[in-house]
Amino acid sequence: MISIEQILIGIAVILILSVFASKASEKYGIPALLLFLVLGMLAGSEGPGGVYFDDPWLAQALGVAALAYILFAGGVDTNWPNVRPVGGRSLMLSTVGVAITAAVVGVTAFLVFGFSLLEGLLLGSIIASTDAAAVFSVLRSRSIGLPDRVKHLLEFESGSNDPMAVFLTVALIGLLMQDANPFIALTQMFVQQMALGAILGFILGWVLVWIVNHIGLETEGLYPVLTLSSVLFIYGVISFFGGNGFLGVYIAGLLMGNRTFVHKKSLLRFHDGLAWLMQIIMFLILGLQVFPSQLVPVIGTGLLLSGVLMLAARPIAVFVCLFLSCFSLKETLLIAWVGLRGAVPIILATFPLLAGVPNADRIFNLVFFIVLTSVLLQGTSIPLVVRYLGLATPRSSKPRYPLEFEEGKGMEATLMDFIIPYNSAAIEKPIVDLRLPDQCVITLISRDDEYIVPTGTTRLEGGDVLLIILNKASIPEVHKTLSTPRSE
Repeated sequence: MISIEQILIGIAVILILSVFASKASEKYGIPALLLFLVLGMLAGSEGPGGVYFDDPWLAQALGVAALAYILFAGGVDTNWPNVRPVGGRSLMLSTVGVAITAAVVGVTAFLVFGFSLLEGLLLGSIIASTDAAAVFSVLRSRSIGLPDRVKHLLEFESGSNDPMAVFLTVALIGLLMQDANPFIALTQMFVQQMALGAILGFILGWVLVWIVNHIGLETEGLYPVLTLSSVLFIYGVISFFGGNGFLGVYIAGLLMGNRTFVHKKSLLRFHDGLAWLMQIIMFLILGLQVFPSQLVPVIGTGLLLSGVLMLAARPIAVFVCLFLSCFSLKETLLIAWVGLRGAVPIILATFPLLAGVPNADRIFNLVFFIVLTSVLLQGTSIPLVVRYLGLATPRSSKPRYPLEFEEGKGMEATLMDFIIPYNSAAIEKPIVDLRLPDQCVITLISRDDEYIVPTGTTRLEGGDVLLIILNKASIPEVHKTLSTPRSE
């Protein structure tokens, strides 16, 4: 009998290997999703790990909980002012685009591979959502950036298209398992799930921000416990009342991330780390659930459906949804190609297994194989496609400084960084002569990868990054003072 100590050591080793796999992903440009899945398969009963795991219910339960946390973290990390200009097109891609993708794949499976029409549409719905995180991890490893509007569109689309895929999957399983009018059933379910998910997600997100700002906990470490439990509560309540819980937690996170609340930076870091842990757990469990020997019979069908998905379904959906938009032809082609599949399709593939849908085992293995194919072919080719289309931009990273500033509710002060232009009139001037507003303190200067604690006599140089604590109303005046060019 295996002892609890051996189980804990095994879990710890797998998680540590996953962290190293993530590092390898960053260094070599291999999508982390692929490495996590491979680790799970190696740990499984047909790999050297020898761990037998065949529990679709547990895999689905863990996957749903993990996905709720991942979507909440994605919402919290989304800057609404950045995505608002492309929000309409993103929502079209995450709704109409998902439906088009599902339809093209589903009809192909029906006409070519012997599925019934509903079974084909179910398969198409399961693999219709995308995973932008995999895209950005590949680009980050190659120090490649994307045009801002393309990046923001992909971020918002990937965060908002999972609920639509979940809705279509659940709806089609219901139609397969009972006699119902497809149009009426789908319409009623869509309106109910999306409306309740959006409304309750907004309300509960607002309530969560209010509680965090007013509860006044003496121990800062309890705030992550509060938000951690709130995510499950929001998902559970919305799902209980018939809404789309995934849409609800994403909207709650989006609302929270664009509001001011106490301990915001520490909570954002906590949920970012939690999202990574949930991704690792989700991928490992799904890797354990699959039996590699069962993938062999679906290789031919899987390759053909992968080709349809990548070369027909996704491009058709993108071109329809971005028709007459601000996106150029090259940008549209890039968006069409970078629609990587992630762990969500594999989670959704467990739904038919538990519901007893005909061909459920075949659907699960096909979905797993299609995800692997998408990651291998699309994921590894993304840097080449971006460069070939001439859309590669320098990758910008968030600056890290050795100090933090927590904004509280109603606080008018903030911490900002200002870059001194090389033609600024402030160059070579002592700080005391800048005549900055009274409620403005330069706390740190970053210069040539070094940090300088300034005094009144410190002279500024072009390219200096100033960290300034100031009143929010003074931002325009400080910007004008530091960026005004010197007269020739």
